[in-house]
Formats: sequence, structure tokens, C-alpha cells
Amino acid sequence: MLKGLGGLGGLADMAGMMKKAQEMQEQLARMQEELGNRTVVGESGAGLVKATATAKGELTGLEIDPSIFVPSEKEVAEDLILAAIKDAQARAAQLSKDEMARLAESMGIPPGMKLPF
Repeated sequence: MLKGLGGLGGLADMAGMMKKAQEMQEQLARMQEELGNRTVVGESGAGLVKATATAKGELTGLEIDPSIFVPSEKEVAEDLILAAIKDAQARAAQLSKDEMARLAESMGIPPGMKLPF
């Protein structure tokens, strides 16, 4: 009866696949935790505004050079702040993407396949 289904080898393959999936899930969870502890810094205005974020994209800090606080240039200051935040978020997204690709490669997953599935 089991011969028609590939014999017991099919069950062993399934168990191996389940174990591999569980290991992958654990590695993904570990990596997500690590990304929450890593930071990136985005900046604008040649460093006048710096935004710090976790690799998950959560903004954790903002450093602003006081020289940009000129009342007549309020819009410039707002643009610089927004640009620094966007830069930090872009750097966080790239770091996360790079780490996912590294993890996928270490698991033998073909390049370009996105994680998690």
C-alpha cells in the first residue's frame, strides 16, 4: 500500500522537509530580532540632519544642526528632516533585504526567491 505513495522514503522526505521548514522559520525569527537591534543612519544637507532607525525601519533618533532653524527657511528645514528620515528608511530596507538574501543563500534557496514565503 505504501509502495504506491513512494514507500516509506516519501515519509522520510516529508519529515526532512518539515524539519528544514522549522529550521528556516527559526532562522528568520532570529534574523528579525537581530534587525531590530541593528541601526542605520540616514542624513541630508551634508549631515545637517541625521535620522537613526532600526534595520526594521523604526525611527529611533533625530539629530538636527541648529543652524537650519532660520524662521524664514522653515520649509527648507522640514525638507531636510523629511529627506533624512527617508534616507534612513531606505538604508534600513536595503540592510534588511541584504540580510534576507544572505540568509536565503545560506539555506540553499535560489537567488531572487523572496523570504518569507
